[in-house]
Amino acid sequence: MEEIKLTQYSHGAGCGCKIAPHVLEQILKSDIVVPQNEKLIVGNSSKDDAAVYDIGNGQGLIITTDFFMPIVDDAFDFGKISSANAISDVYAMGGKPLMAIAVLGWTINKLPVELARKVIEGARAICAEAGIPLAGGHSIDSPEPIFGLAVTGIIDLKNLKQNNTAKEGDLLYLTKRIGVGILTTAEKRNILKEEHKGVAAKQMMQLNKFGEKAGQLTGVHAMTDVTGFGLLGHLIEMAEGANLTSELYYSKVPLLSDLDFYISQKCAPGSSLRNWSGYEPKVSGITENTLFTLCDPQTNGGLLISIDPNSKEEFEELLISEGYKDFITPIGRMKKKNDKVVVIK
Repeated sequence: MEEIKLTQYSHGAGCGCKIAPHVLEQILKSDIVVPQNEKLIVGNSSKDDAAVYDIGNGQGLIITTDFFMPIVDDAFDFGKISSANAISDVYAMGGKPLMAIAVLGWTINKLPVELARKVIEGARAICAEAGIPLAGGHSIDSPEPIFGLAVTGIIDLKNLKQNNTAKEGDLLYLTKRIGVGILTTAEKRNILKEEHKGVAAKQMMQLNKFGEKAGQLTGVHAMTDVTGFGLLGHLIEMAEGANLTSELYYSKVPLLSDLDFYISQKCAPGSSLRNWSGYEPKVSGITENTLFTLCDPQTNGGLLISIDPNSKEEFEELLISEGYKDFITPIGRMKKKNDKVVVIK
């Protein structure tokens, strides 16, 4: 089969396809009054990663879906990345995934069906790694290739973590490096350095299983995964949801290497500036380079976790035992609300 680069068939890439936050808010506005459902623990009233429904006996179902256009050229890797990204929403709530069904859009008249099969095989591989079945799905003929999953998970409600429940004084941690949007843009423009090839893809395929373990700690007050809105956008959601201000220590934020070089080569995704257009009034301390890293859209990015400082030792021990020894330094702190939502130090 002639080599086909999937990214050439889509106008966006990965979670960079997400609609800008301020535009999404306009879309979601509604005058329709919907009856309250006491069993719906997490729904449209918050900006959480998934919906949660109380099924009794202290347990809840977690329901989520996520899909996007190719962020890598290889079909198998595209299936793995998009699947890991969708499953991440369950882990971000502290839950355990149970099963998934596929969402596939394929450009039948332009792309071989064999490539679509490879996408599905990639999804099966990640689902197997997560210990869940890929139990079915739905497909359409679409003008651009699209793939993702709808995922069902389960949670002991006492361990449920949301993105709006941080407390003043909490320490902030991040479990993956920032910059995959910049590296994948550089690759698409054929200026990615040889030593950086595959770096972004490897990180994007990494399951956020740590969230299930972190959810069992009472000292973890809030959690979310960092995706298309960038670290800054998800930090704003966390701080606003808790009516607090986040102080971010930029020098402590884990970054992929050589991002300054790629930014100088204009490799920032277009969605970075779209993100910033909605964040600007809420942030102080930004610079040109920190703007492009903090607003960089992440695909299956790390978990942003807000913890009680009294649980610092226990939490860092868990990070180390689960293979996250490079991420045991807090990147910020939650403070009393002031005139800005995020203050970058």
